[in-house]
Amino acid sequence: MKQVDLNCDMGEGFGVYHTGSDSELMKYITSANIACGFHAGDAATIRRTVKLALEHGVAIGAHPGLPDLAGFGRRVIDITPEEAYDMTVYQLGAVQAFTKSEGGTVRHVKPHGALYNMAARSRQLADAIAEAVYRVDPSLLLFGLAGSELILAGKAIGLHTINEVFADRTYESDGSLTPREIAGAVIVDAGRAAAQAVKMIKEGEVQTRQQSGFILKADTVCVHGDTPGALEHVQRLREALEAEGIAVKKAGNGA
Repeated sequence: MKQVDLNCDMGEGFGVYHTGSDSELMKYITSANIACGFHAGDAATIRRTVKLALEHGVAIGAHPGLPDLAGFGRRVIDITPEEAYDMTVYQLGAVQAFTKSEGGTVRHVKPHGALYNMAARSRQLADAIAEAVYRVDPSLLLFGLAGSELILAGKAIGLHTINEVFADRTYESDGSLTPREIAGAVIVDAGRAAAQAVKMIKEGEVQTRQQSGFILKADTVCVHGDTPGALEHVQRLREALEAEGIAVKKAGNGA
């Protein structure tokens, strides 16, 4: 039986500002990527989201991003590999501390937004992020865009890597995600998003924006918590996976 992890970006509010429906989404996912304070999140939000994940038995992951609250971490910033390393260690440490204080364990790391896409293309940035994760805890899982430089860097240093695919995003012919500024880059139709995810898991292929097929591996599927209708998306996705006999389990050993 095929199986897949289902992850969602969470804790992406800040102070009195809240995004998404974390408490509802948490019922359907197996892994939560918790914002660490740079692109979103703050101390209270991290703690609250960690507790919510533990209550639902959801795997906890750190979701480090670029220091860009105003742009939600989705604007490219020219950083050095050393800066990428420091940002990753710093943000991972924040989520680890809150998770430990609540009696839990951080299981994975997944970069956010522009940092994620930059590391997917740049081996230097990917190596820096992978090294940061490895030095903090070599047992951590590293989530990255399927087949990307981040996956290769994680494997090279000895991390257990998890190939990630996206239900609610379109793809380019080189396997990268379509830039958000291009119309249609975010799939808002829940049925279409679910169908794309099922195809990637069962067939190992996605139809690109250029109408070509791109081969990839799907270990975990992401639904963005800030996508319009995110709750419907994750509900439809769970229904579609169950209908196809695909088990939804935590990434890694399936525990």
